[in-house]
Amino acid sequence: MPQPSASSSASERRQSVRTGVVWDGVRRVLDAPGAFPEQQARIIDVGGGTGGFAVPLAELGHAVQVIDPSPDALASLDRRARERGVADRVTGQQGDLSDLRGLVEDADLVLCHGVLEMVDDPAASLSAIAGVLRPGGHLSLLVAQRHAAVVARAMAGHFQAARELLDGDHASAGRSGHRFTHDEVVDLLVGAGMQPAAVQAVRVFADLVPGSLLDLEPGASAALVELERAVATRPEYLPLAAQLHVIASR
Repeated sequence: MPQPSASSSASERRQSVRTGVVWDGVRRVLDAPGAFPEQQARIIDVGGGTGGFAVPLAELGHAVQVIDPSPDALASLDRRARERGVADRVTGQQGDLSDLRGLVEDADLVLCHGVLEMVDDPAASLSAIAGVLRPGGHLSLLVAQRHAAVVARAMAGHFQAARELLDGDHASAGRSGHRFTHDEVVDLLVGAGMQPAAVQAVRVFADLVPGSLLDLEPGASAALVELERAVATRPEYLPLAAQLHVIASR
């Protein structure tokens, strides 16, 4: 993910702040010596939408299959891939995690970003992912983190919702879906036969900084990305992160 610059649009700068740490983790997997049997990795992006990750990954030379339930998102993905000249390396298929085993033979890397929150059975979904990963393959898992969500609800005045979420009441999650703690994510991955290799705190500060500051203050976005990177691997900041990014291997 490129560093935000003064010439970047406001939306690009905000996106770089929100996803910079995640990109760092994904690139470390892809750049590791001997990580893949072939130079071109076979990547599955579950819930990959319009290709925010898929298209840049294809630009790096990898083959990416996006599985998403929205036909509109897949149409946008196709347009974006053609505009960026990588339509031959990006494919889209309508489906979701429950369809994974029927749509994928095997994969070197699976991205599951912001999807596990919305499924009825996270354990079964992770087992389905493990079932399509080749031995030695990797999962990039991005989930909403419970502790920060409790604080966010309380700050918004939703005290009862904060109290219910504090106790892990998934029935109270509603449309926003499940929220996970670090230990819960690790236990789910191990139960699915995967080994967590790295955990990063994502969006520790990004959601607290006014967007106007990033839009108006020169260099603010780049400085915030560097701050997010500086705390991403410090365990004391994990409970403050809006999301947890886990790299796991099979």
